[in-house]
Amino acid sequence: MAAVIFLIIVLAAASSGAIFKPGEWYESLRKPSWTPPKWAFPVVWTVLYVMIGYAGWLVWTVSGWSVAMALWSLQMVANALWSYFFFGLRRMDLALVDVSVLWLSIALFILVTASVAPLASILFVPYLAWVTAAAMLNHSVRRLNPEA
Repeated sequence: MAAVIFLIIVLAAASSGAIFKPGEWYESLRKPSWTPPKWAFPVVWTVLYVMIGYAGWLVWTVSGWSVAMALWSLQMVANALWSYFFFGLRRMDLALVDVSVLWLSIALFILVTASVAPLASILFVPYLAWVTAAAMLNHSVRRLNPEA
């Protein structure tokens, strides 16, 4: 039953990206040359969400409600809010603050779970790498489009 709950939580967070889509506004913005292709985002996020959900379930089975689960919950909220801030509100500044909170909560989750649930910790490493790139992209797009 817990696995189903984690699946629902992850799907709820992922739905933010389906609700608040890039659209014409984002297409019109200047972006750095290293911006990933459009197709990469849904592919990468699908894999990451599976890993995020599984990592959360692993930690829950080992430690229940704990600091690690609080960090897992925080990163889920920050994850869901980013699309709303960036695409919904078109507030790249708020999205940058949010992605910073997301990055920190992921990094802390990795550190906290390393000894409690090592696999959960490892599953978050690619997530941290992708969010690092996303934060850099957020910052770059904001810098290239100061009027937006």
